[in-house]
Amino acid sequence: MRLLSEHRPAPGERWIYSAGFNVGPALADTGRIDTELADLRRLSAAGARVALLSHQGSAKDGTARHLEYIAEYLGRQLGQRVRYLPENASAWARARSEGLQDGEIALFGNTRLNPGEEREDGELSRALSGLGDRVAIGGFSKAHRRHASNTGLLNHLPGYATAGLVEEAAALDPWAAGPGRAAGAAGYSAAVLGGVKPEKTVIGLASLSRSYDLVIPGGVVLNTLLAAAGHRIGRSELGSAPERCAEVARTVLAQDGGARIHLPSTLVVAGPDGTLRRVTVEQGVPDDCAVVDFEVEPWALDLLSRADRVVVAGTPGRYAEGNHHAAAAVLGARSGREAGTLLLGGDTVAELPWNGPRSTGGGSALQYLAEGTCAVFEALKDNERRGAGHHDL
Repeated sequence: MRLLSEHRPAPGERWIYSAGFNVGPALADTGRIDTELADLRRLSAAGARVALLSHQGSAKDGTARHLEYIAEYLGRQLGQRVRYLPENASAWARARSEGLQDGEIALFGNTRLNPGEEREDGELSRALSGLGDRVAIGGFSKAHRRHASNTGLLNHLPGYATAGLVEEAAALDPWAAGPGRAAGAAGYSAAVLGGVKPEKTVIGLASLSRSYDLVIPGGVVLNTLLAAAGHRIGRSELGSAPERCAEVARTVLAQDGGARIHLPSTLVVAGPDGTLRRVTVEQGVPDDCAVVDFEVEPWALDLLSRADRVVVAGTPGRYAEGNHHAAAAVLGARSGREAGTLLLGGDTVAELPWNGPRSTGGGSALQYLAEGTCAVFEALKDNERRGAGHHDL
């Protein structure tokens, strides 16, 4: 695939830069922005005209918002004004992009304000492609998704992989571990999977249960496994794709070999008034309660403390709501072995107290660990093979 680092930009070149600034106004963790700064500086310093596209939230549930705060942060970090232009697929937006000056960077409207973004709508992709003549694909955090503003743009414009995209993928290589290693031996691998997104189950659990030695599920992954094993889970959350996740959970529980799956004996549940109490898995979760945390079994903590490679993808409990028990146990077990522990995803990195290795990718990092590639890399390679060099290929 074409690499942006191997292209010498020239004054007047019109670039679309597809980024992954899925960060809230509090800017709790700016890693997804900071990873793009070097390439943006290089394009601007060469006199290129840059139309930035990024996303936040979703049109599906109304959480998408405008991104003025991202433009302000970019301006401070780059030492130059970065205008925010609130549209992206209109004639007005195209006119604004054509009016950019040499070296100017402007952030256009949140792509998730368009309902067609998340389904890679062809007409939206075509409209977005009018903002430039080439597209730099960054945003590793959405590299596993086929959206109008990344893979869709590659149907219309020549594409280049940014340095941040390539470097974030390469940084994951040490955590690509195989199965079947003895506990305590070099290379023993463990994964902690939490949060609410379905890819933690359909990608993370499905693949790491085959390629890692130990999996400690939390969040929706744990709830799904408990339900698949026949345990009562009350009103515990099962996420946005419960049937797909349940099918994966049943397959994992039935498979021979592979990872050892940690299912806790004791759960922390919250009642309708928020009151916390502990119940055993065998007792089951009362109908009006939900799992919010759990106790990690001593044998799992022992293996975790000795593991050579550990991936943490998602908080195991509802950490932001004050449920820190499982997370504290996991991070405590890795004290002194931070270099061999990788945190994945924006929410995980923002919420957990961690100064070790991290990746801005959550689902994208899991897919890369599982398959050695992501949707965006395949689209970039196909774009290069086709010799994409102009609109409307």
